[in-house]
Amino acid sequence: MMGLLYRAADALRRRGLRGNVGRIGEDLAHRYLRRHGCTVVARNYRPPYGGVELDLVAWHGDTLAFVEVKTRAVEDFGTPDRAVDREKQTHVERAARDYARRAGVDWDKTRFDIVGVILEKPPRIEWIRNAWRNS
Repeated sequence: MMGLLYRAADALRRRGLRGNVGRIGEDLAHRYLRRHGCTVVARNYRPPYGGVELDLVAWHGDTLAFVEVKTRAVEDFGTPDRAVDREKQTHVERAARDYARRAGVDWDKTRFDIVGVILEKPPRIEWIRNAWRNS
């Protein structure tokens, strides 16, 4: 029954987000992570100083994962995770350090993940844990 309600809510949300591929991908990634045992504690976290936004922050067991979500309508130009270059990683790490400090989480209990979403029918989702190392 809940699955039916989620699908109906998704359909309504997608209608309102038509053309906003990134937001649709974040919604799908959020639900995917929850189904796979994560507790999402923040979405679209932006540090007070500005800078890059953390798409999702989730607990996976005793590890706090900072999740970058990359969405593509098609895979013609490569997989979504290829869009997370070293510069993007540096910006995400800076925002993650701010989040971890404010939340009182030891940096050794964090990691960086990427969720790639291809908006096929049905959508294809790939979760890459430990996509890069904490610096």
